[in-house]
This record gives sequence, C-alpha cells and structure tokens, in this order.
Amino acid sequence: MTGTRNHISRRAVLLAGGGTAIVATGGVLTWVSGRENRVPTPATVGLFAVDDAVALLPPSPLRTVSGPQSFAFDAAGDRVYAVQVMADGLRLPDEEEPVSGHDRKMAGDMCVSVLSLSGRAAGHMYLRGFGHGVSMGVESSGEDVLLWVESDVDEGTGYGRAVARVPFRDGAVLDSSSSAVRHHRPLPGSRQLHPAFDPVDGRVLVSHWIGEAHHYAVYRTDDFLDGRYEPLHTVVDGALRDGEWVQGCALHGNHIYQLTGKGYTDEAGANPPSGGGDTYVSALDVRTGEVAGRRKVTVAPELEYREPEGIAVRAAPEPQLCVGFSVKTPEHRRLAVYACPAPGVTA
Repeated sequence: MTGTRNHISRRAVLLAGGGTAIVATGGVLTWVSGRENRVPTPATVGLFAVDDAVALLPPSPLRTVSGPQSFAFDAAGDRVYAVQVMADGLRLPDEEEPVSGHDRKMAGDMCVSVLSLSGRAAGHMYLRGFGHGVSMGVESSGEDVLLWVESDVDEGTGYGRAVARVPFRDGAVLDSSSSAVRHHRPLPGSRQLHPAFDPVDGRVLVSHWIGEAHHYAVYRTDDFLDGRYEPLHTVVDGALRDGEWVQGCALHGNHIYQLTGKGYTDEAGANPPSGGGDTYVSALDVRTGEVAGRRKVTVAPELEYREPEGIAVRAAPEPQLCVGFSVKTPEHRRLAVYACPAPGVTA
C-alpha cells in the first residue's frame, strides 16, 4: 500500500520475550502465537466479533464530572484506568483559584481515574500540561503501574506534541514540565500524538497526523524508551472516512483497532438515537495497511448521549476488544465499557 512501510530487523523477529515470533510464509509476515494464528472471518473486525459485545463496566462516574476520553486495563484485566480533561471550576491544592473548563482543555490538564469492573473508585491522579487523552496505555512493571500518555501540550490546540510514560501515583499531581517526565518525540513534523500500549507483545502504538493525513507507527517498547525511534511498521489510516472523528486506538497482534463516531444529537440532528449512532470499529493490518474489517457498534443503543470515547484490548483473562461510551447523567458524565470477544482465540 502506498505510504505504508514495514521495517523488519532481527529485533523484530522475537518481541519482548513473550514467545511471539514473526515468520515469512509465501512472502507474507505472520504473527505466530496462541491468540492470532488464524484468518479473520467476515463477521469479525480484525479478530473480534463487534456484534457480540457485552457489558463489562456499567455506566460509572470518574473522579471529576467531565466526560471520559479514553481508557486502558491493568495486566490482570480487573482495573480500568480512564482519562478525562479536568472539569470546570476544579481547584487543585497548589492553585490559587478554580480554573475554567476551557482553560483546562487548552492547557492539557487531565485526570486519571481508576475503577474496578463494578464501577467502584479505586484511585486517581492529576496530569497537568499533558494533552487531551484521545488514547492511552497501561503497562505493569513489577509493583508499578505505568501510564502511556500524550505530553507537552500545544496550548493552541490542547493536544500533546510528545509521548510520555509516567508512573501512576494515587492522589498525586504531576506537571508535564517536571524534570521527572521524559518527552519522546519520535515523529518530527507530526502533530496530535496519542499513544497506546500492547502489553502482550511489548509494543507502543503512536497515532499522529502529518498534514491532513492520519497515520500510525508501531515501535518495540525498549527501543522507543531508549530513543531508537525506528518503527517496526508505519501505516497510513485508510479506514477513516470524511467527517469522522478518531476516538481512540489500540494494538493487538497483527491489527490496529480504531474507534470513530460522535455522540447522539436530538432527532432533528445528524446523529439521532433512532439511527443507532455512528460509532464504528475498524481494523488495519500493521503489515500492509489494508483495512481488515469495519463494523458499526450497535450495543447499548439506549444510552443517553452515547459518545464513543476510547478503545482498548483487555488481554486477561482472555482477549477482548473493549469500546467505551460517555454517558450523560444530571450530575456526572459516566464511562460505560462493552467487551467484544475473539471467537476461537484463547490467551
């Protein structure tokens, strides 16, 4: 595919000690692992059955009242880490006065909430000056949980210009300008960088824009952290359609998964509830850039507002592709998550 480049080195043959290998078969590179060694069927997007989505997290409030932007899971799959732009009127302990929601958005001030799968609050953290949170990742390292987030906000847009990996610390406030934050800039000339993390195969996915085109780049985590920004794969987004909003991305095996769509309007608007929404999940093959499925998400049409906000792979106890929605209530925006199974694939 034009604009798609695969870089395969000896490093790429065995990734992150997980026993996953890439082999050449008839000129096509194929992942060999327990969870992705078969050809996707027409009913799936990548490897996941979007039509079979089931509720995983009930509509649950986050730390502040604003809407969720994205989420990811811990290694055990029983904790949800979600990011949101800080709410209007919030004042942190070292701030002289409350800050407006508009100023928070443009300053890239985000809140990270931790939830159990029942929706119980299990921690929070504030990240100031990082970005909008269109996608994120969670990495486990010993006793630590590490967050992959956009960083170094462009205050003209509210989106990040770099990628950072920071430790989660319950109750902490971390500034993007802190010397403790290392900003990775793997793609000079790009804008709106949003990371995701693949905990199974130890890879980092970076969504970004170059000019008017949306792109993805995939890196081996150790290389990325060491500043060796030579991607395993680069992909031009051929799934995004005119007028669609990218609402998150995830990486699993051979596929990048992308979420698009907007919240419900009223019946006179462009996206009324009676139409079932305009949320779609697409898959892109990291080896070729080809679209490996696109499907409308029809689960939970009754949700109030139902704006798609975040997509993530829950690797344990079995692979599931999870889609999040922002739900309106009188007092909070809430996050609801639905899980799509991978038929015939086990962890």
